[in-house]
Amino acid sequence: MDADIVRAVNDLTTRWATSLPAGNTVVSGLGLWPLLALLATGADEPGRSELAAAAGVDAANGSTDAIRLIEAIEESADLHAALGVWVSEQLKLAESFDAVMPAPLVGMLTGNPSVDKPKLDAWAADHTDDLIREMPLELDPDVLLVLASALLLRTTWVRPFTEQVRHVPNGPWTGSWHWLERVDSDLDAVRRYDDLTVVTVQGDADVDVLLGIGQPHTPRADVLTGLLNADPAGGVSGRALIELGEPGDEIAPGVRIAQTTSARPDLRVSLPSFSVEVEHDLMQSRELFGLTAVTSDPGDHGHFSALSPTPLRVGQAKQKVLARFFATGFEAAAVTAMAMTRAAMITTKQRRLDLALDRPFAFTAVLRESRLPIVAGWVETPTQPGD
Repeated sequence: MDADIVRAVNDLTTRWATSLPAGNTVVSGLGLWPLLALLATGADEPGRSELAAAAGVDAANGSTDAIRLIEAIEESADLHAALGVWVSEQLKLAESFDAVMPAPLVGMLTGNPSVDKPKLDAWAADHTDDLIREMPLELDPDVLLVLASALLLRTTWVRPFTEQVRHVPNGPWTGSWHWLERVDSDLDAVRRYDDLTVVTVQGDADVDVLLGIGQPHTPRADVLTGLLNADPAGGVSGRALIELGEPGDEIAPGVRIAQTTSARPDLRVSLPSFSVEVEHDLMQSRELFGLTAVTSDPGDHGHFSALSPTPLRVGQAKQKVLARFFATGFEAAAVTAMAMTRAAMITTKQRRLDLALDRPFAFTAVLRESRLPIVAGWVETPTQPGD
């Protein structure tokens, strides 16, 4: 897979994840990135530059890069990806449309939500194996174009965890929780990076899940950034860490030296099982995603002349995403969608004259050409009282 694209997706994911408020959450920069790259190719300035910067791509190549990414993902055993584009029957397309949005991706919108919504919901469900059953958009006749991506990840652990109920006696998680634990001999599955510990949980095909923990005082943004940018060959390996202390010593965030009756040193990993499901409204952080210009009403020229001569703007941008970590594996799914509507025409205000007939007045009726009066009269007082 292209290293520059991987870096761009990682940068977007890092900026997004570290910008979110506290609380359980999950995002998919991978689900959003192809849409931004596609839109960058189809957009006019200044939206073109904003989108390209947010996606970290050359705008001219964004569409090609997005398709290449989806094709590369499809080579994975555990990860599935899809792109979809739906166009209103009423929308006239530019000659360059197919160069931005490849024809096999394109479906049709009737403008009738009762017809279009079930179709798009079925697409989301089909490409996430029913983990996400609805397209996260509100469809109405004003929606002229929909662009969406879907991701599905399912992996099984090489070594499963055991399940138990565990009571945490103190700290922020005081209480009883559904807990997972496993022991194996791969010490180097854990590595320390300054104030960050990263453990790799291997899937049985081509997906791993990384877990990161910092010191109690380490800012959440630093833990996320460190985890997303951790060099798998960097830091201090588990085999080195185990030599740095005595039983009871904490030698990395969350990691203590313990004793075992095993024939050789081993690694015990324990954590609560978790399931997180979130819907993000990307319009609330449009600057972060390069959506500032293309969500505005630009007047009669629109933002996407490469897609349509009809003035278009991005009216909705949302992502629904979930992640579940359990004893035997991990699953995640995301559907990211954008809806384009007709851009409002910007008009300029002109001066006008106001005439108020608010006192007695005369009237007449005439033939147009000859001005021959037919009837004429006077109104002294109004004759139809208000209700």
